[in-house]
Amino acid sequence: MLIYAKHIPAYTYGTDFFITFATSYLKKSMTENNTGSGRLRASYITSIISITLVLFMLGLLGLIILHGRKLSDYVRENISISVMLKKDAPDDQALNYTIHLKKAIYAKNAEYISREQAAKELSNELGEDFVQFLGYNPLPASIDLQLKAGYANTDSIAKIEMLLLGSPLVKEVVYQRSLIDQVNSNIQKISFVILGFSLLLLIISVILINNTIKLSIYARRFLIRSMQLVGATESFIRMPFIKRSILHGIIAGVVAILMLTGILYLARQRMPELANLEDIQQFSVFFVGVILTGVILSAISTWVSVNKFLRMKVDNLYMR
Repeated sequence: MLIYAKHIPAYTYGTDFFITFATSYLKKSMTENNTGSGRLRASYITSIISITLVLFMLGLLGLIILHGRKLSDYVRENISISVMLKKDAPDDQALNYTIHLKKAIYAKNAEYISREQAAKELSNELGEDFVQFLGYNPLPASIDLQLKAGYANTDSIAKIEMLLLGSPLVKEVVYQRSLIDQVNSNIQKISFVILGFSLLLLIISVILINNTIKLSIYARRFLIRSMQLVGATESFIRMPFIKRSILHGIIAGVVAILMLTGILYLARQRMPELANLEDIQQFSVFFVGVILTGVILSAISTWVSVNKFLRMKVDNLYMR
């Protein structure tokens, strides 16, 4: 360099060299910053999309569970128990007893069916007037009792049956024990399958969110190391990442709720009966839970990933 420098004035050589070096350095820095910013934005978008899809799947499963529970309660509460009254039971006492049963803690509804109404319903089913054929009405008055879902099992019904038979107006209690056992058995099996699938999906969701956030933070591992070198505390380094992950969780939760609302709308268009199973208050709590799930999972995964890079050795930062 000294050999060539003696043919060129010193100030000219120094100035040209500085300008060339500064220009190339600035161009390189701007290119790297633009590329880094683009990659960073892409990682953020990827993170939000991944969290959104996970929350959507969890939310969809949650909707199935909510509707399944409502449907199972609806099936249980439509199982009818016939309380057969004695023939000499006065109508006014039978009506009062029906009102008493409606107020019972285990009762969903109770309806009094007189002898005449029972005969009319049976005649409609048979297609002929059997009372006129027999010359008398053999059917007793009865009460159709529908239980709340929590009491629609054989153990509870057995206790309720003992209470009903203790009344001087009741002759017998008739219900399909095998049907109740079968309904409860099927609901229990379906519940176990849904619960197992929910746990599996939750584990997969946590892994996916954790890996997505880990890749996002991996792109900024050198920034974390630089902040450590200038004396920043771990909590100071960690806080911006956690705040950003909370924001991503909220955005992903809102988008997932919009997608779930669209699914509910389409399902209601095809099956209008679903509107009878939906509870606005319950669904509001559920949607808030979806957002909180996104926030909590994102924040925890970010906490774990940042701590990993905070404690990572310098040599490992260059490993892919």
